[in-house]
Amino acid sequence: MAGVSIKCGDCGALLRTVEEVKDHAELTSHSNFSESTEPVLNLVCTACSKPCRSKTESDLHTRRTGHTEFVDKTSETVKPISLEAPKVDAAASSENPSGAASTDQNEEMVVPEVDKKLLEELESMGFSTTRATRALHYSGNAGLEAAVNWIVEHENDPDIDQMPLVPANTKIEAPKSSLTPEELKAKQQELRERARKKKEEEEKRAEREREKERIRIGKELLEAKRIEEDNERKRLLALRKAEKEEEKRAREKIKQKLEEDKAERRRRLGLPPEEPSAAKPSPAPVVEEKKSFVPVRPATKAEQMRECLRSLKQNHKEDDARVKRAFQTLLTYVGNVARNPDEEKFRKIRLSNQSFQDRVGSLKGGIEFLEICGFEKMDGGEFLFLPRNKVEMAILNSAGSELDSAIKNPFFGVL
Repeated sequence: MAGVSIKCGDCGALLRTVEEVKDHAELTSHSNFSESTEPVLNLVCTACSKPCRSKTESDLHTRRTGHTEFVDKTSETVKPISLEAPKVDAAASSENPSGAASTDQNEEMVVPEVDKKLLEELESMGFSTTRATRALHYSGNAGLEAAVNWIVEHENDPDIDQMPLVPANTKIEAPKSSLTPEELKAKQQELRERARKKKEEEEKRAEREREKERIRIGKELLEAKRIEEDNERKRLLALRKAEKEEEKRAREKIKQKLEEDKAERRRRLGLPPEEPSAAKPSPAPVVEEKKSFVPVRPATKAEQMRECLRSLKQNHKEDDARVKRAFQTLLTYVGNVARNPDEEKFRKIRLSNQSFQDRVGSLKGGIEFLEICGFEKMDGGEFLFLPRNKVEMAILNSAGSELDSAIKNPFFGVL
């Protein structure tokens, strides 16, 4: 069977004539060609009459224009190929001796011809000349709606604003529009409205996506915050538990030290070691015996101060920093009076003062300690005042010593 096409062995393209083979070789630098019995397809679009030479080309035309119906006219165009070079007319050769050489050169690329009226309509809608020309060319000049649809579908293409180019000898007749000016105006308005609605829908969709993203991020932040708070709570509980265990060990250590000191004193006095059963005698007889024979010694000022500070720390043992600040504030008050006993401003404290309330007044035992030092309430309980004639340096020195011990001794108030 005679060949009906020439096939490129490098890319598989089917060509009809020797001229097409030459053009293909110049454009691609392919050189492996052979005669083939496989015909070149001729699929003609029923909507715009555009011929397509392969299934790939027809699919591409469908994506660009939306046209889906093609007529297969391959059998009408199939004919045996001639492998001889075309003869050039002698007269034409004599008039133009360089014509044969020029056909071998690359063809000049020009801007394709499109429907001028449709081009003006697209430009009046705000599209650039380059984009409008490209849309009309690739939509097959099928109409205004097809061009606008092509622009909408390909607006993100990197070459959307590049002017299309085709060989100079390619002739594409642009179909004339069958719409009247009024119909074109109505169509233009319809297309504008459709493009506006499509843009609004895309913006709403994008806004919904952004809102979903914001909600997702907000939930993640809340979850992260909750986890952080849980971890902090667990850390504080573990720290508090460790502090309680440390406090318990300190009490046990002090108790053991007291027992050792007691045993050492008995040893020095020549007394036998205390038996475990006699370590804790029944309280009733001992109390009765002490009440009967040992007089009760009144507590000294120093003991009262120590007990007051111990009670203050026990009442607020969960907030050690606040207790320490109260001790330091009391030490400041006592030190100011001891250094400046004649200055009334150091011997008078307003109870409603917010700084005093935050540091001392709001803690149970703070005001009582000052009263032990000699301060008295006056003016209906508005002030604490220490009269000059009641300033006793011995009491103030004792107060300073007790406060200093309470601040520096880590085991103060533990037992």
